[in-house]
Amino acid sequence: MASTNDLKNGMVLDLDGQLWQVLWFQHHKPGKGNTVVRTKLKHVLSGKVVDRTFNSDTKVDTANVDRREMQYLYHDGDGYVFMDTSTYDQLTIGDDIVGDAKNFMLENQLATVALHAGNPLYIDLPAAVELEVTYTEPGLQGDRSTGGTKPATVETGLQIQVPLFITTGERVKVDTRDGSYLGRV
Repeated sequence: MASTNDLKNGMVLDLDGQLWQVLWFQHHKPGKGNTVVRTKLKHVLSGKVVDRTFNSDTKVDTANVDRREMQYLYHDGDGYVFMDTSTYDQLTIGDDIVGDAKNFMLENQLATVALHAGNPLYIDLPAAVELEVTYTEPGLQGDRSTGGTKPATVETGLQIQVPLFITTGERVKVDTRDGSYLGRV
């Protein structure tokens, strides 16, 4: 149990049996009435973001979320296998929890896995990863007034847009939040 006066960014709350992460909070004292705490909360499992206002000094349940550094090993038919780098225990995480992160994960890559009561909640990847372009058409520079882009497939199977000068076999940096091209490596 914690008070709404003790909220911090990144804290995970257990509200009505569901886990919510505090993205933003602000103490607000209106001209009349009691102080309130405005928050922006993100549902841990679905990613839905909501605004919620609490009265000052309201008691809320905090959830213990353990974030561990794990190494992605391989994908078997049932899910993605990760190894805890400190205890060497292996954990299989289902496709529904991994989600779009699978488009950016390579074998032996490190990722942060959030666990609550031993159950995986989500996976945090670095902001950018380096991937090799496995196929792209040759770019023809011609009748364009600005730099153009073309589709390219990277080693994880994800298709991204890259500049015309990128060729098959080159390594590129890709943003893990939206899958955009960031530059050559």
